[in-house]
Amino acid sequence: MNEFFEAAVERVWPGRGAAFEVLGGGITNHNVKVELDGDVYVLRIVGKDTNLLGIDRSVELAATEAAAAVGVGPEVVTFVEPEGWLVTRFIEGAIPPMERMRESDMLARVARALRAFHDGPPIPGTFDSFRVVEIYRDTALARGGTIPEAYAWALGIAQRIEARRVGAEPRPCHNDLLNANFLDDAERLRIVDWEYAGMGDVFFDLANFSINHELGLEERSALLEAYYGEARPEQAQTLELMRFMSDFREAMWGVVQTAVSELDFDFVAYATEHFERLERTASEPLFQEALAAA
Repeated sequence: MNEFFEAAVERVWPGRGAAFEVLGGGITNHNVKVELDGDVYVLRIVGKDTNLLGIDRSVELAATEAAAAVGVGPEVVTFVEPEGWLVTRFIEGAIPPMERMRESDMLARVARALRAFHDGPPIPGTFDSFRVVEIYRDTALARGGTIPEAYAWALGIAQRIEARRVGAEPRPCHNDLLNANFLDDAERLRIVDWEYAGMGDVFFDLANFSINHELGLEERSALLEAYYGEARPEQAQTLELMRFMSDFREAMWGVVQTAVSELDFDFVAYATEHFERLERTASEPLFQEALAAA
């Protein structure tokens, strides 16, 4: 495997003798820290068939550039074609602990970072969680996969939620706000990994962050207040509903991966975990009240 990374670094910086180390990262891509002539970069080597997950590398590039322009994302150095690899400036920072992300001052920083990107200019590409789950279903079936029984039930609820979100203005969104995608250098909070970015529903981002960081009710209210200046009942209801959609998307991501991925990873367990969590969300009184209101 080390030869693979050596070849990749040589592909981008031929004959330069760059030093590198492999960083921890996501499931589908490799991130390599590269040091050369006193500068430090991150080379993002994309995984196989990631287009089947709805990823467009040209959109990722545009989103990363847009995030950098508003001080939220890393600086883009170059884009390697035709591979679709992205080179960014290395950020000296650490992934904040999960419990730190739930503290009021950090929630305010997250809200400011998201708002800065959401309020930025349009980016190419779209992200509609209601269509994504359907596309993942179709892709999994086309590749010989099977669809869990819970899908039909979840889709029925998703259709009711979608009716509530008709007319929501599409804004630039990240759509994959896992804890590992935040870096804090004590001065600025940056967000990385923009491969699922697109024009979408800001409440998907807020809900995606909320459920991935296991925010309690008070913390969710604090996030909304930091983002909007206040937490209105209708906003709180929308956040409850979109927490369901966040896990539905994640569950179906796992389903499509079981059919298309060659990685040594238990995607069945991953999908099951998220189906179970969205079922728990759907059983909560606050969610049921929000759905009834929808």
